[in-house]
Amino acid sequence: MRAVLKTNNPVQLSFAEVLLMDAGIRAVVFDGEMSVMDGSLGVLPRRLMVADEDFDRAMAVLRDGMEENLPEDGVV
Repeated sequence: MRAVLKTNNPVQLSFAEVLLMDAGIRAVVFDGEMSVMDGSLGVLPRRLMVADEDFDRAMAVLRDGMEENLPEDGVV
């Protein structure tokens, strides 16, 4: 699996997850439980992961849908 997004912003994470879901790409949030350990302050970023074979397509979907919020390498 590869990370397409790394962020502390839950809204951005949810938006990216929905964009991928709508495109038929399964995405999994990693490190979501870590925020509970830090007191839910959002200090530790969460990663949105996709299968290796979906990475290029997922990045294209996110670039189209999140242009101003997604860096070129895809990982915040």
